[in-house]
Amino acid sequence: MLLEDAFVLRDREALIRLFEPRAVLCTAAGDPLARGLEEIAQVVISLWDHKRTYVADPRRVLQTRRTALVLSKEGINVVRRDHSGIWRFSISCLEFE
Repeated sequence: MLLEDAFVLRDREALIRLFEPRAVLCTAAGDPLARGLEEIAQVVISLWDHKRTYVADPRRVLQTRRTALVLSKEGINVVRRDHSGIWRFSISCLEFE
């Protein structure tokens, strides 16, 4: 839900806080693979400039300890819980229509 909120509100800072520092983002929108927070922010801003948004609609969550695989109609995400208990995206592959 927080990733959706950041996309809908176009909140760069909120979006960045959702990812691990060395996270990877790929999209089907033709953007190059983004590695790290700054590249992820650039790709997402480009998506916003092209009026693209993301709605997670998770279908299945598989969790083991501090790692979860989130499968949705619009993407596949690996999220990990850090030592403070916050879940952050590690790998995110998002699909856009």
